[in-house]
Amino acid sequence: MKKTPQTETEVRQIGRVRRLTKVRSQIPYWVIMLVPLLFFLLICYWPMFGLAISFQDYRIGDPFISAQSRWAGFKWFRLLFRNPNFPRLVRNTLVLNLLGICVSFPIAILFALLLNEVRTRWFRSLSANISLLPYFISTVVIVAIMYNIFSVDSGLVNQVIEKLGGSRIHFMSEKQWFRPLYIGSGIWQNTGFNAVVFTAAISGIDPNLYEAAALDGSTRLKNIFYITIPCILPTIIIMLLLRIGNLMTVGYEKIILMYTPSTYEVSDVLSTYAYRAGLGDQKFSLSAAISLMNSVCNVILLFSANKLTKKLSGTALW
Repeated sequence: MKKTPQTETEVRQIGRVRRLTKVRSQIPYWVIMLVPLLFFLLICYWPMFGLAISFQDYRIGDPFISAQSRWAGFKWFRLLFRNPNFPRLVRNTLVLNLLGICVSFPIAILFALLLNEVRTRWFRSLSANISLLPYFISTVVIVAIMYNIFSVDSGLVNQVIEKLGGSRIHFMSEKQWFRPLYIGSGIWQNTGFNAVVFTAAISGIDPNLYEAAALDGSTRLKNIFYITIPCILPTIIIMLLLRIGNLMTVGYEKIILMYTPSTYEVSDVLSTYAYRAGLGDQKFSLSAAISLMNSVCNVILLFSANKLTKKLSGTALW
């Protein structure tokens, strides 16, 4: 039996029903996405209104934006830039982050490559799990362990140095030791966690590539340089871009626990200064101005690095 051609109205109605059916089938997924959406709106975006206090003479209890707000323009930014310690704060922030990128970042990649070469499955899983454990230890506990190990009186390291005929060293109060201890403890704490992404990228490489290389007589070392690293290079670039996007930000928690007045010259960074200005001196507007400046600088660095890597390698965040 020959079908009669559908009218334009019927075609539109069928299309409307199909779209409605498709939307209904996606409702569970939208409900699932509602939780992270609310998280980002309430935790990440809503507090951004508080950045308005960086342009105000803010006091506790004042509304962020209202007719009673005492606007001060760029007063706190000028005060920050004219601070004689500002160059030191920026320098220390950049040095700690650059050391983390130049030292900690390659070590995480190297650890993932070495972990991939372990053929015994149970030993590889055990090594990966052990390397992850320090990441879940509190920063306070990490610094307490450092004080116990490097203590002048009862520290294990100083005891070994003394047994070998050397003199005890004040590791935690001498400025030349602050950066090695900070970076070294960060490597121990974060290498396993940072290597997870690279390990996942390595596991996604096609095994046929290694089999073809084996037929050509390639060694395991050559496989690393000619197969593994090129295949995970986009992941390395993405993770590097994310690190560059935080180049002007250093967490203050660990530094505050580690630094002393004798190490301020190399340990005082923008985040610790903002912490002291906000909670110590009650200058909340100055603290907000520092945070806003950090965010703007990080965005500029991220966009610049993203554009450069996209031009050079074709890989970028967007």
